[in-house]
Amino acid sequence: MADFKAFLPDSSFALDVSVEDWKDAIKQAGDRLVASGFTTDAYTDQMIETVEKMGPYIVIAPGLALAHSRPSDAVLGTGLSWVRLKTPVNFGNKANDPVSLVIGLAGRDEQEHLQVMSAIAGSLTNKEKTAKLAEAQTSEAIRAILEG
Repeated sequence: MADFKAFLPDSSFALDVSVEDWKDAIKQAGDRLVASGFTTDAYTDQMIETVEKMGPYIVIAPGLALAHSRPSDAVLGTGLSWVRLKTPVNFGNKANDPVSLVIGLAGRDEQEHLQVMSAIAGSLTNKEKTAKLAEAQTSEAIRAILEG
């Protein structure tokens, strides 16, 4: 079981945030990774560049974007950020837009990247948990749902 408090500290959360567009949504997720000491600002730029080059493949489920880039020197530690948007925004993914939750993922290496990803994947594919996560008002409540 993953230690969500380590990978997803209180500083990683921004709930009911207003954003201009998908780039701003990724920037918010990046800012939370920086605030938690997981990355530098350069990683935020890399996440945005990844979508510009590869398209909106990071929108992995209805309403959910998993913002990330390849492990790089801009990653200081493995962790997540959790940005719930006040008003959903389009990323350009017809099947899964609009996005209301952006999770930032930073992994120091491929193995840690996948470890953290698999730790949250189960919760994010569970409709009951997803509904609870959308309503949760605190970082503690969100971590409890993910761990449950």
